[in-house]
Amino acid sequence: MKTKQLGRTGLKVSEICLGTMTFGNQANEETAFAIMDVADKAGVNFIDTADAYPLGGDLSTVGRTEEIVGHWLRERHARDRMVVATKCYGRTGPNPNDEGLSRKHIIAACEASLRRMGIDYIDLYQAHAPDPTTPIDETLRAFDSLVESGKVRYIGCSNYPAWRLADAIWTSTTHDLARYDCDQPRYNILFRMIEDEIVPLCQAHGLGIIAYNPLAGGMLTGRYQGMRELQQGTRFTLDRAGELYRKRYWNDEVFDVVDRLATFVESRGKSLTQVALAWVLARPGITSAIIGASEPDQLRESLAAVDLTLDEEELRACDEAWYSLPRDRDPQTAQR
Repeated sequence: MKTKQLGRTGLKVSEICLGTMTFGNQANEETAFAIMDVADKAGVNFIDTADAYPLGGDLSTVGRTEEIVGHWLRERHARDRMVVATKCYGRTGPNPNDEGLSRKHIIAACEASLRRMGIDYIDLYQAHAPDPTTPIDETLRAFDSLVESGKVRYIGCSNYPAWRLADAIWTSTTHDLARYDCDQPRYNILFRMIEDEIVPLCQAHGLGIIAYNPLAGGMLTGRYQGMRELQQGTRFTLDRAGELYRKRYWNDEVFDVVDRLATFVESRGKSLTQVALAWVLARPGITSAIIGASEPDQLRESLAAVDLTLDEEELRACDEAWYSLPRDRDPQTAQR
């Protein structure tokens, strides 16, 4: 497992980051432990979660994923060897200030995440999405306070459009505040919008890029090849999340593109899952790719991508997949 520096920082993280949003819903605690054990054994030292997880849950399940991660860290004595990342922004309670990026919510959310995971500090604390109702300097001052107090080591963001990320960088520089050291955008063979502005911005200012959704919600695993009927228990049918994933990927154009790409890579004796991940890992500016799973075997297959190198013909086929898709869809990246 390769490690890379997170942007301009001295922090070193594995090129595969274990995503945990299935833990506590699609994967129970026993299964989640088995998935984390597979990642740990493979040399993954980077784990990503969020206070609002699991995906597809509601207010009654908020924090369950962090609790499971915390239990595993303690039982496996893994805290010191793991870079633990979590996020705030999403609704965690019924009150008006139980969401967003206000100073009040950020600090309360951080304290709650520390309690749930049973840890003293968070390695990487990220804004899960931009909050247009809160001034960016208020958000960054709150993050800065957490860094100064030692409760957070580094800060980052997710799902920021380029102009908001640039504004945040400028604000931190101008006011000498803790700065976002990484961005976590959606990125895969079927969604490459970040290449226009986000990637050059991050490269110019020394931000790491942690790509989420590299398998397009499972679409790039080949699991749905030749299929048009929704299956219960998949990400596309989850409560409060399935509709988002269906809007992103569940359409005839994507099915046709994925079917062609799968046929091509399989004819060359390669796994579509591994090709899709290897493609993301090889892209300019990418630090890590977040890989989630609901079963240990899914993760084992994905991890083999770190040893795969794509040739020029395979890279052209991946490019063709993107160029073949229509461009009239909403380009905005939505919160996970």
